[in-house]
Amino acid sequence: MIYVVKINNKEYEVEVEKGTANILKTTLIAQITTVPANIPVLLSPVPISNSSVPLGNGKSVTAPMPGTIMEIKAAVGMYVKKGDCLLILEAMKMENEIVAPSDGTVKQILAVKGSMVSTGDPLVVIG
Repeated sequence: MIYVVKINNKEYEVEVEKGTANILKTTLIAQITTVPANIPVLLSPVPISNSSVPLGNGKSVTAPMPGTIMEIKAAVGMYVKKGDCLLILEAMKMENEIVAPSDGTVKQILAVKGSMVSTGDPLVVIG
């Protein structure tokens, strides 16, 4: 995905690979002389893909259906019990709780609030 980011009154075109936080390429596209205060900068969430996300040690909790991540209730380092709600996934206008399949500590949170996920995409890693 390509975003336009404004830093120090300069616009940069930033290309980001799906599922990672690494910047692949930046290109200066314009020097801005004035920035109107009433114009918001909006970035759309980056969807994740299970093929490019490095998983740590532990059990991966995956999306049971395609949808949008509405809320993340877990945090890295949090101890969860089987059945505890990890996040809320909206699918077909219904909010679905994605729960811990077993007791353990949250090792990684791979989902991003507002991102679209597909069936089988890893969301959380519990160890």
